[in-house]
Amino acid sequence: MSDIGRMKTAAEYIESLRTRDLELWVDGERIADPVDHPKVRPAINAVAATYAVAHGPHAALAVAHSELVDGPVNRFTHLFTSPDDLVKKVELQRVLGRLTGTCFQRCVGMDGLNALFIATWEAGEAKHARFVRWLEGVQRRDEMLDGAMTDPKGDRSKRPPEQPDAYVRVVDRRDGGVVIRGAKVHQTGAANAHQILLMPGQGLREGEEDFAIACAMPVGTEGVRMVLGRQPSDGRKGGPDAGNARFGGQECVVLFDDVFVPEERVFLDGDLAACETLVHSFAGFHRASYGGCKPGNFDVLIGAADLLTREHGVRRASHVRDKLVEMAHLAETVHGVGLAASTKSTVHASGVWEVDPVLANVCKHNVTRLPYEIGRLAEDLAGGAMATLPSLADRERPELAALLAPAYGSEARAKALRLVEYMTYGAGAVPFRIECMHGAGSPQAQRIVLERTLDWDAKVQRARVLAGLDPDEELPEIE
Repeated sequence: MSDIGRMKTAAEYIESLRTRDLELWVDGERIADPVDHPKVRPAINAVAATYAVAHGPHAALAVAHSELVDGPVNRFTHLFTSPDDLVKKVELQRVLGRLTGTCFQRCVGMDGLNALFIATWEAGEAKHARFVRWLEGVQRRDEMLDGAMTDPKGDRSKRPPEQPDAYVRVVDRRDGGVVIRGAKVHQTGAANAHQILLMPGQGLREGEEDFAIACAMPVGTEGVRMVLGRQPSDGRKGGPDAGNARFGGQECVVLFDDVFVPEERVFLDGDLAACETLVHSFAGFHRASYGGCKPGNFDVLIGAADLLTREHGVRRASHVRDKLVEMAHLAETVHGVGLAASTKSTVHASGVWEVDPVLANVCKHNVTRLPYEIGRLAEDLAGGAMATLPSLADRERPELAALLAPAYGSEARAKALRLVEYMTYGAGAVPFRIECMHGAGSPQAQRIVLERTLDWDAKVQRARVLAGLDPDEELPEIE
Protein backbone atom coordinates (compact mmCIF):
# COMPACT_ATOMS: atom_id res chain seq x y z
CA MET A 1 0.00 0.00 0.00
CA SER A 2 0.99 3.64 -0.37
CA ASP A 3 2.64 5.82 2.27
CA ILE A 4 -0.52 7.91 2.73
CA GLY A 5 -2.57 5.92 5.18
CA ARG A 6 -4.73 3.22 3.63
CA MET A 7 -5.14 4.71 0.16
CA LYS A 8 -4.08 2.82 -2.95
CA THR A 9 -1.99 4.35 -5.69
CA ALA A 10 -3.19 4.10 -9.29
CA ALA A 11 -0.79 1.21 -9.91
CA GLU A 12 -1.93 -0.62 -6.78
CA TYR A 13 -5.56 -0.22 -7.81
CA ILE A 14 -4.91 -1.68 -11.26
CA GLU A 15 -2.95 -4.57 -9.78
CA SER A 16 -5.72 -5.28 -7.27
CA LEU A 17 -8.15 -5.91 -10.13
CA ARG A 18 -6.08 -8.88 -11.29
CA THR A 19 -6.86 -10.80 -8.10
CA ARG A 20 -10.64 -10.82 -8.67
CA ASP A 21 -12.50 -13.83 -10.00
CA LEU A 22 -14.61 -11.68 -12.34
CA GLU A 23 -16.90 -13.19 -14.95
CA LEU A 24 -17.02 -10.65 -17.78
CA TRP A 25 -18.39 -11.15 -21.27
CA VAL A 26 -17.40 -8.90 -24.17
CA ASP A 27 -18.89 -9.25 -27.66
CA GLY A 28 -20.10 -12.79 -27.01
CA GLU A 29 -16.89 -14.09 -25.40
CA ARG A 30 -15.87 -14.55 -21.79
CA ILE A 31 -12.73 -12.53 -21.13
CA ALA A 32 -9.92 -14.20 -19.22
CA ASP A 33 -7.99 -11.00 -18.46
CA PRO A 34 -10.31 -7.98 -18.35
CA VAL A 35 -7.61 -5.60 -17.10
CA ASP A 36 -5.71 -5.58 -20.39
CA HIS A 37 -8.65 -5.90 -22.78
CA PRO A 38 -8.66 -2.90 -25.19
CA LYS A 39 -12.36 -2.20 -24.60
CA VAL A 40 -11.96 -2.34 -20.83
CA ARG A 41 -8.58 -0.77 -20.07
CA PRO A 42 -9.45 2.86 -20.94
CA ALA A 43 -12.22 2.79 -18.32
CA ILE A 44 -9.86 1.21 -15.78
CA ASN A 45 -7.42 4.04 -16.47
CA ALA A 46 -10.17 6.57 -15.74
CA VAL A 47 -10.88 4.94 -12.36
CA ALA A 48 -7.14 4.81 -11.69
CA ALA A 49 -7.13 8.60 -11.94
CA THR A 50 -9.36 8.74 -8.84
CA TYR A 51 -6.61 6.92 -6.95
CA ALA A 52 -3.77 8.94 -8.48
CA VAL A 53 -5.20 12.32 -7.42
CA ALA A 54 -4.97 11.29 -3.75
CA HIS A 55 -1.18 11.30 -4.10
CA GLY A 56 -0.59 14.45 -6.13
CA PRO A 57 -1.34 18.17 -6.24
CA HIS A 58 -5.09 17.60 -5.86
CA ALA A 59 -4.76 15.62 -2.62
CA ALA A 60 -6.40 18.41 -0.61
CA LEU A 61 -9.61 17.68 -2.51
CA ALA A 62 -9.17 13.92 -2.93
CA VAL A 63 -8.30 13.01 0.67
CA ALA A 64 -10.63 13.28 3.66
CA HIS A 65 -10.35 12.31 7.31
CA SER A 66 -12.70 9.49 8.27
CA GLU A 67 -13.95 9.25 11.84
CA LEU A 68 -14.87 5.62 11.17
CA VAL A 69 -11.26 4.51 10.77
CA ASP A 70 -9.64 7.58 12.34
CA GLY A 71 -7.43 8.24 9.36
CA PRO A 72 -7.19 9.60 5.83
CA VAL A 73 -9.36 7.99 3.16
CA ASN A 74 -10.04 8.54 -0.51
CA ARG A 75 -12.99 10.91 -0.81
CA PHE A 76 -14.86 8.36 -2.93
CA THR A 77 -15.26 6.17 0.20
CA HIS A 78 -15.98 9.07 2.56
CA LEU A 79 -19.15 10.24 4.30
CA PHE A 80 -20.39 13.80 3.77
CA THR A 81 -19.91 15.03 7.34
CA SER A 82 -20.01 18.76 6.53
CA PRO A 83 -21.04 21.17 3.77
CA ASP A 84 -17.32 21.42 2.96
CA ASP A 85 -17.30 17.69 2.13
CA LEU A 86 -20.09 18.23 -0.38
CA VAL A 87 -18.37 21.23 -1.94
CA LYS A 88 -15.03 19.43 -2.19
CA LYS A 89 -16.78 16.47 -3.78
CA VAL A 90 -18.09 18.66 -6.62
CA GLU A 91 -14.74 20.42 -7.00
CA LEU A 92 -12.89 17.08 -7.14
CA GLN A 93 -15.36 15.76 -9.68
CA ARG A 94 -14.67 18.72 -11.92
CA VAL A 95 -10.92 18.14 -11.65
CA LEU A 96 -11.31 14.49 -12.58
CA GLY A 97 -13.75 15.26 -15.38
CA ARG A 98 -11.12 17.59 -16.83
CA LEU A 99 -8.21 15.19 -16.27
CA THR A 100 -9.92 12.22 -17.94
CA GLY A 101 -12.42 13.81 -20.35
CA THR A 102 -14.88 11.06 -19.52
CA CYS A 103 -16.75 9.32 -16.69
CA PHE A 104 -14.42 8.14 -13.90
CA GLN A 105 -17.09 5.82 -12.53
CA ARG A 106 -16.88 6.12 -8.73
CA CYS A 107 -19.62 8.68 -8.05
CA VAL A 108 -22.59 6.28 -7.85
CA GLY A 109 -20.81 4.22 -5.22
CA MET A 110 -19.86 7.31 -3.21
CA ASP A 111 -23.33 8.85 -3.36
CA GLY A 112 -24.91 5.46 -2.70
CA LEU A 113 -22.94 4.73 0.46
CA ASN A 114 -23.92 8.13 1.87
CA ALA A 115 -27.58 7.57 1.06
CA LEU A 116 -27.44 4.10 2.59
CA PHE A 117 -25.79 5.46 5.73
CA ILE A 118 -28.85 7.69 6.19
CA ALA A 119 -31.35 4.96 5.28
CA THR A 120 -29.88 2.33 7.61
CA TRP A 121 -29.75 4.88 10.42
CA GLU A 122 -33.50 5.29 9.99
CA ALA A 123 -33.99 1.51 9.75
CA GLY A 124 -32.59 0.85 13.21
CA GLU A 125 -29.42 0.48 15.23
CA ALA A 126 -28.61 -3.11 14.27
CA LYS A 127 -28.88 -2.54 10.52
CA HIS A 128 -26.96 0.70 10.74
CA ALA A 129 -24.16 -0.91 12.74
CA ARG A 130 -23.93 -3.70 10.17
CA PHE A 131 -23.59 -1.19 7.35
CA VAL A 132 -20.99 0.86 9.22
CA ARG A 133 -18.85 -2.23 9.81
CA TRP A 134 -18.94 -2.97 6.10
CA LEU A 135 -18.12 0.63 5.20
CA GLU A 136 -15.13 0.63 7.55
CA GLY A 137 -13.74 -2.29 5.56
CA VAL A 138 -14.33 -0.47 2.27
CA GLN A 139 -12.43 2.55 3.57
CA ARG A 140 -9.54 0.52 4.97
CA ARG A 141 -9.13 -1.41 1.70
CA ASP A 142 -9.79 1.71 -0.44
CA GLU A 143 -12.23 -0.12 -2.67
CA MET A 144 -14.02 0.91 -5.83
CA LEU A 145 -17.78 0.34 -5.58
CA ASP A 146 -20.28 -0.31 -8.34
CA GLY A 147 -23.43 1.43 -7.13
CA ALA A 148 -26.09 -0.83 -8.66
CA MET A 149 -29.53 0.79 -8.74
CA THR A 150 -31.19 0.68 -12.16
CA ASP A 151 -33.42 -2.31 -12.96
CA PRO A 152 -34.52 -3.14 -16.52
CA LYS A 153 -38.09 -2.21 -15.46
CA GLY A 154 -39.74 -3.68 -18.57
CA ASP A 155 -43.26 -2.29 -19.06
CA ARG A 156 -43.27 0.91 -17.02
CA SER A 157 -47.04 0.75 -16.57
CA LYS A 158 -46.64 -2.39 -14.43
CA ARG A 159 -45.41 -2.70 -10.87
CA PRO A 160 -42.52 -5.02 -9.93
CA PRO A 161 -44.69 -7.94 -8.72
CA GLU A 162 -46.44 -7.98 -12.13
CA GLN A 163 -43.11 -8.53 -13.92
CA PRO A 164 -40.62 -9.76 -11.30
CA ASP A 165 -37.95 -10.74 -13.82
CA ALA A 166 -37.52 -7.05 -14.66
CA TYR A 167 -36.30 -6.29 -11.12
CA VAL A 168 -33.70 -7.59 -8.69
CA ARG A 169 -35.50 -9.25 -5.81
CA VAL A 170 -35.08 -11.71 -2.97
CA VAL A 171 -36.14 -15.19 -4.06
CA ASP A 172 -35.18 -17.09 -0.91
CA ARG A 173 -34.35 -16.36 2.71
CA ARG A 174 -32.11 -18.86 4.42
CA ASP A 175 -30.30 -19.11 7.72
CA GLY A 176 -27.46 -16.66 7.46
CA GLY A 177 -28.53 -14.69 4.40
CA VAL A 178 -30.70 -14.15 1.34
CA VAL A 179 -30.69 -15.26 -2.31
CA ILE A 180 -31.19 -12.59 -4.97
CA ARG A 181 -32.05 -12.86 -8.65
CA GLY A 182 -32.37 -10.37 -11.51
CA ALA A 183 -30.29 -7.79 -13.35
CA LYS A 184 -29.05 -4.25 -13.01
CA VAL A 185 -28.48 -2.23 -16.20
CA HIS A 186 -26.40 0.84 -17.13
CA GLN A 187 -23.82 -0.17 -14.51
CA THR A 188 -21.08 2.42 -14.78
CA GLY A 189 -17.64 0.96 -14.13
CA ALA A 190 -18.98 -2.34 -12.81
CA ALA A 191 -16.20 -4.40 -14.41
CA ASN A 192 -13.63 -2.13 -12.75
CA ALA A 193 -15.03 -2.43 -9.23
CA HIS A 194 -14.08 -4.46 -6.19
CA GLN A 195 -17.61 -4.69 -4.77
CA ILE A 196 -21.20 -4.21 -5.86
CA LEU A 197 -23.38 -2.02 -3.64
CA LEU A 198 -26.86 -3.11 -4.70
CA MET A 199 -29.83 -0.84 -3.97
CA PRO A 200 -33.47 -0.55 -5.06
CA GLY A 201 -33.94 1.78 -8.00
CA GLN A 202 -37.34 3.22 -7.09
CA GLY A 203 -39.81 3.71 -4.29
CA LEU A 204 -41.74 0.56 -3.39
CA ARG A 205 -45.19 -0.14 -1.96
CA GLU A 206 -46.71 -2.57 0.49
CA GLY A 207 -46.57 -6.05 -1.03
CA GLU A 208 -43.28 -5.27 -2.82
CA GLU A 209 -40.99 -6.05 0.12
CA ASP A 210 -38.99 -8.67 -1.80
CA PHE A 211 -37.75 -5.92 -4.12
CA ALA A 212 -36.68 -3.68 -1.21
CA ILE A 213 -33.18 -5.12 -0.89
CA ALA A 214 -29.91 -3.29 -0.30
CA CYS A 215 -26.77 -5.37 0.09
CA ALA A 216 -23.15 -5.73 -0.99
CA MET A 217 -20.96 -8.43 -2.48
CA PRO A 218 -17.55 -8.82 -4.13
CA VAL A 219 -17.74 -8.72 -7.93
CA GLY A 220 -16.41 -12.27 -8.04
CA THR A 221 -19.28 -13.72 -5.98
CA GLU A 222 -20.67 -16.96 -7.40
CA GLY A 223 -23.64 -16.27 -9.66
CA VAL A 224 -22.60 -12.70 -10.56
CA ARG A 225 -22.03 -12.24 -14.29
CA MET A 226 -21.24 -9.06 -16.20
CA VAL A 227 -21.78 -8.25 -19.86
CA LEU A 228 -20.02 -5.20 -21.28
CA GLY A 229 -22.23 -2.64 -23.00
CA ARG A 230 -21.43 -1.37 -26.49
CA GLN A 231 -20.54 2.24 -27.24
CA PRO A 232 -20.39 4.09 -30.57
CA SER A 233 -17.06 3.47 -32.32
CA ASP A 234 -15.81 1.38 -29.38
CA GLY A 235 -13.70 -0.65 -31.82
CA ARG A 236 -11.43 2.38 -32.04
CA LYS A 237 -10.37 2.14 -28.40
CA GLY A 238 -6.62 1.73 -28.09
CA GLY A 239 -6.08 2.65 -31.74
CA PRO A 240 -4.98 5.80 -33.59
CA ASP A 241 -8.55 7.09 -33.97
CA ALA A 242 -9.67 6.61 -30.35
CA GLY A 243 -9.99 10.36 -29.84
CA ASN A 244 -9.30 10.10 -26.12
CA ALA A 245 -5.91 8.42 -26.14
CA ARG A 246 -5.92 6.90 -22.63
CA PHE A 247 -9.30 7.17 -20.92
CA GLY A 248 -12.86 5.99 -21.49
CA GLY A 249 -16.16 5.18 -19.82
CA GLN A 250 -17.91 1.87 -19.29
CA GLU A 251 -21.35 0.41 -18.67
CA CYS A 252 -22.31 -3.20 -18.03
CA VAL A 253 -25.37 -5.30 -17.48
CA VAL A 254 -24.84 -7.12 -14.18
CA LEU A 255 -26.68 -10.42 -13.81
CA PHE A 256 -27.51 -12.00 -10.46
CA ASP A 257 -28.17 -15.71 -10.97
CA ASP A 258 -29.45 -16.83 -7.55
CA VAL A 259 -26.65 -15.09 -5.67
CA PHE A 260 -26.37 -15.84 -1.96
CA VAL A 261 -25.62 -12.76 0.15
CA PRO A 262 -24.60 -13.44 3.77
CA GLU A 263 -26.49 -11.62 6.49
CA GLU A 264 -23.57 -9.35 7.41
CA ARG A 265 -23.76 -7.85 3.92
CA VAL A 266 -27.55 -7.35 3.88
CA PHE A 267 -28.33 -3.81 4.99
CA LEU A 268 -32.03 -3.43 4.12
CA ASP A 269 -34.50 -6.25 3.45
CA GLY A 270 -38.17 -5.39 3.09
CA ASP A 271 -37.77 -1.99 4.79
CA LEU A 272 -40.07 0.08 2.56
CA ALA A 273 -39.72 3.39 4.41
CA ALA A 274 -35.93 3.13 4.62
CA CYS A 275 -35.73 2.26 0.93
CA GLU A 276 -37.81 5.34 0.13
CA THR A 277 -35.31 7.43 2.09
CA LEU A 278 -32.44 5.75 0.27
CA VAL A 279 -33.81 6.50 -3.19
CA HIS A 280 -34.65 10.10 -2.30
CA SER A 281 -31.28 10.83 -0.68
CA PHE A 282 -29.32 9.19 -3.48
CA ALA A 283 -31.17 11.19 -6.12
CA GLY A 284 -30.20 14.45 -4.46
CA PHE A 285 -26.57 13.51 -3.97
CA HIS A 286 -26.12 12.18 -7.48
CA ARG A 287 -27.94 14.97 -9.28
CA ALA A 288 -25.66 17.49 -7.57
CA SER A 289 -22.64 15.41 -8.60
CA TYR A 290 -23.36 16.26 -12.22
CA GLY A 291 -22.37 19.82 -11.33
CA GLY A 292 -18.81 18.56 -10.99
CA CYS A 293 -17.98 15.82 -13.47
CA LYS A 294 -19.83 17.23 -16.46
CA PRO A 295 -18.34 20.74 -16.31
CA GLY A 296 -14.96 19.01 -16.18
CA ASN A 297 -15.84 17.18 -19.40
CA PHE A 298 -17.10 20.44 -20.86
CA ASP A 299 -13.72 22.01 -20.12
CA VAL A 300 -12.07 19.39 -22.34
CA LEU A 301 -14.46 19.88 -25.24
CA ILE A 302 -14.15 23.66 -24.97
CA GLY A 303 -10.37 23.26 -25.02
CA ALA A 304 -10.50 21.03 -28.09
CA ALA A 305 -12.78 23.47 -29.92
CA ASP A 306 -10.55 26.39 -28.95
CA LEU A 307 -7.46 24.51 -30.18
CA LEU A 308 -9.12 23.92 -33.54
CA THR A 309 -10.01 27.60 -33.96
CA ARG A 310 -6.33 28.40 -33.43
CA GLU A 311 -5.25 25.75 -35.92
CA HIS A 312 -7.74 27.17 -38.41
CA GLY A 313 -6.54 30.74 -37.85
CA VAL A 314 -9.95 32.07 -36.80
CA ARG A 315 -9.56 32.37 -33.02
CA ARG A 316 -9.85 36.18 -33.03
CA ALA A 317 -13.00 36.33 -35.14
CA SER A 318 -15.79 37.87 -33.08
CA HIS A 319 -18.34 35.14 -33.77
CA VAL A 320 -15.80 32.45 -32.82
CA ARG A 321 -14.96 34.16 -29.54
CA ASP A 322 -18.65 34.56 -28.80
CA LYS A 323 -19.31 30.85 -29.28
CA LEU A 324 -16.42 29.90 -26.99
CA VAL A 325 -17.70 32.30 -24.35
CA GLU A 326 -21.18 30.78 -24.65
CA MET A 327 -19.76 27.28 -24.14
CA ALA A 328 -17.86 28.43 -21.05
CA HIS A 329 -20.93 30.26 -19.72
CA LEU A 330 -23.02 27.10 -19.95
CA ALA A 331 -20.31 25.02 -18.24
CA GLU A 332 -20.02 27.44 -15.34
CA THR A 333 -23.82 27.59 -15.00
CA VAL A 334 -23.93 23.84 -14.34
CA HIS A 335 -20.96 23.97 -11.97
CA GLY A 336 -22.38 26.93 -10.06
CA VAL A 337 -25.68 25.20 -9.37
CA GLY A 338 -23.89 22.03 -8.23
CA LEU A 339 -21.84 24.09 -5.78
CA ALA A 340 -24.94 25.97 -4.63
CA ALA A 341 -26.80 22.71 -3.93
CA SER A 342 -23.84 21.59 -1.83
CA THR A 343 -23.43 24.88 0.02
CA LYS A 344 -27.14 25.12 0.92
CA SER A 345 -27.03 21.69 2.53
CA THR A 346 -28.70 20.56 5.75
CA VAL A 347 -27.63 17.94 8.25
CA HIS A 348 -29.56 14.68 8.70
CA ALA A 349 -29.93 13.24 12.19
CA SER A 350 -27.41 10.55 11.23
CA GLY A 351 -24.71 13.22 10.85
CA VAL A 352 -24.54 13.11 7.05
CA TRP A 353 -25.19 16.39 5.23
CA GLU A 354 -27.73 16.39 2.41
CA VAL A 355 -27.78 18.69 -0.60
CA ASP A 356 -30.52 21.22 -1.25
CA PRO A 357 -33.08 19.14 -3.20
CA VAL A 358 -34.35 21.98 -5.39
CA LEU A 359 -30.92 23.11 -6.52
CA ALA A 360 -29.67 19.54 -6.98
CA ASN A 361 -32.55 18.82 -9.33
CA VAL A 362 -32.11 22.14 -11.13
CA CYS A 363 -28.45 21.20 -11.62
CA LYS A 364 -29.25 17.84 -13.18
CA HIS A 365 -32.09 19.26 -15.24
CA ASN A 366 -29.67 21.76 -16.78
CA VAL A 367 -27.39 18.83 -17.57
CA THR A 368 -30.15 17.20 -19.63
CA ARG A 369 -30.07 20.25 -21.94
CA LEU A 370 -26.87 22.31 -21.89
CA PRO A 371 -24.35 19.65 -23.02
CA TYR A 372 -26.24 19.34 -26.30
CA GLU A 373 -25.74 23.04 -26.98
CA ILE A 374 -22.10 22.88 -25.95
CA GLY A 375 -21.63 19.92 -28.29
CA ARG A 376 -23.42 21.73 -31.11
CA LEU A 377 -21.15 24.74 -30.76
CA ALA A 378 -18.06 22.50 -30.68
CA GLU A 379 -19.19 20.81 -33.89
CA ASP A 380 -19.83 24.23 -35.43
CA LEU A 381 -16.31 25.42 -34.57
CA ALA A 382 -14.63 22.14 -35.55
CA GLY A 383 -15.98 21.95 -39.09
CA GLY A 384 -16.97 18.97 -41.20
CA ALA A 385 -13.59 17.25 -41.03
CA MET A 386 -14.48 15.93 -37.57
CA ALA A 387 -16.82 13.51 -39.33
CA THR A 388 -14.98 12.84 -42.60
CA LEU A 389 -11.27 12.74 -41.76
CA PRO A 390 -9.56 9.48 -42.79
CA SER A 391 -7.91 7.33 -40.17
CA LEU A 392 -4.82 8.79 -38.59
CA ALA A 393 -3.12 5.55 -39.59
CA ASP A 394 -3.35 6.62 -43.25
CA ARG A 395 -1.18 9.68 -42.63
CA GLU A 396 1.64 7.33 -41.61
CA ARG A 397 1.72 5.59 -45.01
CA PRO A 398 4.66 6.95 -47.02
CA GLU A 399 2.77 6.67 -50.30
CA LEU A 400 -0.10 8.79 -48.90
CA ALA A 401 1.46 11.11 -46.32
CA ALA A 402 2.54 13.99 -48.54
CA LEU A 403 -0.63 14.09 -50.59
CA LEU A 404 -2.88 13.77 -47.53
CA ALA A 405 -1.03 16.40 -45.48
CA PRO A 406 -3.28 19.33 -46.52
CA ALA A 407 -6.39 17.35 -45.57
CA TYR A 408 -5.08 16.53 -42.10
CA GLY A 409 -3.29 19.77 -41.36
CA SER A 410 -1.09 19.61 -38.29
CA GLU A 411 -1.01 16.68 -35.88
CA ALA A 412 -2.72 18.92 -33.32
CA ARG A 413 -5.59 19.61 -35.71
CA ALA A 414 -6.06 15.97 -36.65
CA LYS A 415 -6.06 14.72 -33.07
CA ALA A 416 -8.27 17.55 -31.81
CA LEU A 417 -10.80 16.69 -34.51
CA ARG A 418 -10.79 13.09 -33.33
CA LEU A 419 -11.30 14.24 -29.73
CA VAL A 420 -14.31 16.39 -30.65
CA GLU A 421 -15.71 13.50 -32.66
CA TYR A 422 -15.15 11.10 -29.73
CA MET A 423 -16.95 13.34 -27.25
CA THR A 424 -19.90 14.43 -29.38
CA TYR A 425 -20.90 11.22 -31.14
CA GLY A 426 -18.18 8.60 -30.60
CA ALA A 427 -17.60 6.42 -27.55
CA GLY A 428 -17.26 9.54 -25.40
CA ALA A 429 -20.79 10.61 -26.29
CA VAL A 430 -22.11 8.03 -23.82
CA PRO A 431 -21.01 10.07 -20.78
CA PHE A 432 -21.21 13.41 -22.60
CA ARG A 433 -24.71 13.09 -24.07
CA ILE A 434 -26.74 10.00 -23.10
CA GLU A 435 -25.56 9.88 -19.51
CA CYS A 436 -26.33 13.59 -19.21
CA MET A 437 -29.86 12.91 -20.38
CA HIS A 438 -30.68 9.76 -18.42
CA GLY A 439 -28.10 9.34 -15.64
CA ALA A 440 -29.45 10.05 -12.12
CA GLY A 441 -32.93 10.08 -13.61
CA SER A 442 -34.35 11.25 -16.90
CA PRO A 443 -35.55 14.89 -17.21
CA GLN A 444 -39.10 14.29 -16.01
CA ALA A 445 -37.78 12.82 -12.76
CA GLN A 446 -36.25 16.17 -11.85
CA ARG A 447 -39.38 18.07 -12.81
CA ILE A 448 -41.47 15.80 -10.58
CA VAL A 449 -39.21 16.51 -7.60
CA LEU A 450 -39.29 20.24 -8.30
CA GLU A 451 -43.08 20.28 -8.48
CA ARG A 452 -43.35 18.36 -5.21
CA THR A 453 -40.68 20.33 -3.36
CA LEU A 454 -41.25 23.96 -4.29
CA ASP A 455 -43.55 26.03 -2.06
CA TRP A 456 -46.03 27.20 -4.68
CA ASP A 457 -48.43 28.71 -2.14
CA ALA A 458 -45.68 30.96 -0.78
CA LYS A 459 -45.05 32.35 -4.25
CA VAL A 460 -48.75 33.00 -4.78
CA GLN A 461 -49.10 34.62 -1.35
CA ARG A 462 -46.27 37.07 -1.96
CA ALA A 463 -47.73 37.97 -5.34
CA ARG A 464 -51.07 38.68 -3.63
CA VAL A 465 -49.36 40.96 -1.11
CA LEU A 466 -47.49 42.96 -3.73
CA ALA A 467 -50.62 43.25 -5.87
CA GLY A 468 -52.36 44.82 -2.89
CA LEU A 469 -54.75 41.94 -2.29
CA ASP A 470 -53.51 40.94 1.18
CA PRO A 471 -51.77 42.75 4.07
CA ASP A 472 -47.98 42.47 4.27
CA GLU A 473 -47.25 40.50 7.43
CA GLU A 474 -43.54 40.27 6.64
CA LEU A 475 -43.03 44.03 6.29
CA PRO A 476 -45.94 45.49 8.28
CA GLU A 477 -44.05 48.64 9.25
CA ILE A 478 -43.90 49.86 5.62
CA GLU A 479 -47.15 51.30 4.34
